Amino acid sequence: MAALRIALRKVTTACTGQLMNTSAPVCTGGSQSAARKLPVRTFAAVKAVKKDKKGDVEEVKKEKRVMDDRDRHKPFGKTAWVPVDDVFILKYYPRTVYRAVDAIQMLKRFQVLDLTPHNQPLYIDLKLDMKLEKKKKIDPFVSTVHLPHPFKTAMNRVLVFTEDLIQAREARENGAITAGGVELIQQVLDDQISADFYLAVPEILPKLLPLKNKLRKKFPKSKRGTVSTNIPKTLELFKTGHEYLVESDCYVRTQIATLDMPSEQIFANLQTILMDVCSHRPASAGPFIERAIMASHTSEAVWVHYQDALPNTGQEGGK
Repeated sequence: MAALRIALRKVTTACTGQLMNTSAPVCTGGSQSAARKLPVRTFAAVKAVKKDKKGDVEEVKKEKRVMDDRDRHKPFGKTAWVPVDDVFILKYYPRTVYRAVDAIQMLKRFQVLDLTPHNQPLYIDLKLDMKLEKKKKIDPFVSTVHLPHPFKTAMNRVLVFTEDLIQAREARENGAITAGGVELIQQVLDDQISADFYLAVPEILPKLLPLKNKLRKKFPKSKRGTVSTNIPKTLELFKTGHEYLVESDCYVRTQIATLDMPSEQIFANLQTILMDVCSHRPASAGPFIERAIMASHTSEAVWVHYQDALPNTGQEGGK
């Protein structure tokens, strides 16, 4: 009887424990029937790739879509093509680009209205596309051109380095301020002689290295055209030539005339500068100039449709 009682107590205890485990769970603040939250993906999707015949993996580049809005009633992101009032906010309308001839006339009118000096300098600001294929770029360059209508009253001072007595005499006869060999190096270092341009014959160039830090950009270089064997011809270019250079990797900012010059002469100088700039880009590389801006010393900037100043569209790609 005692053994039966002990066995019955064990069965009762086990059943009670089983019932306690299967009872309803205690709520802890949220319903178990609520939908389970899925993890949120925070990383970017992998770019689509393709394999070539050799098995190399190449990234698929998405082509950039160019929006052509010339036939739309208004351009993308703007209010309209042309404002209806004479007072408006510039950023809401496309920038007006003027023909070169019209831009010159506008700048002349600005001078009259503003009562500014009539003989003030006139500048051109060009932005160039220096990119080539395969991530290559055109090196910044310096160029000297003969303007059809010079605006400088005085000729440039030119010094010639040569150890040939005949070449030195020929250089002085053609307008050089002085000409000589290594004896001029110390005079240049001591600032006893200075010039706008320094020319040299190829033979003496290695002996001029002590002047490299002194002259810097003016040091004779073949790329700049200041190293030559034809002294008279080179002198003629640099005595009356106009020099410009590429600044900040892709900008040409240079004076082209004075505002009191006739419009035809200003246009001719502008045309000469544009043609010379375009000649430094390979013909197969496409357009070189991205935008052109003209301004006088005191006027606002005027955007110019520079293609009007080029003889033909083919010149823009180079010679």
